[in-house]
Amino acid sequence: MEVNSKEAEHAEDEEEYVLLDLDGVAAQVDIPPNAPYVLSGLDTLNPVLIIGDKLKLIGEYEETIGTCCVFSESDAAPVVHEETGTSEANLFMGKCIVDPNQGPTKKVKPVASLHKILKFRLPTEVDTSALAVEQIDSNL
Repeated sequence: MEVNSKEAEHAEDEEEYVLLDLDGVAAQVDIPPNAPYVLSGLDTLNPVLIIGDKLKLIGEYEETIGTCCVFSESDAAPVVHEETGTSEANLFMGKCIVDPNQGPTKKVKPVASLHKILKFRLPTEVDTSALAVEQIDSNL
């Protein structure tokens, strides 16, 4: 009995990552960067994302084929080569040289892996009427 309660406790603490895909609506609406948003109904079939005060999107889960890996990206310091050697003609002894032909580099770090994508779309009339019915039912 004690083993089952520990397994249930572990299952509750398990995190699940979901990718929010806004590609389906990005061409239709302007989504400002850093806009406030509310994401609700993650445990339902169609979560709702409200961006700012005006934009409401309906989501639908899709299972991925395989595992999607999520990475964070940050600027990395340029690769510096320290010149060493015993040559008397070595004018750069003890100096550091940065390769001028090397482009800017990025440091990439794994963040999470996920198996679900939440694709968003603009609501249709059917979605709007279904939401109104849900609100009426919840008020009764």
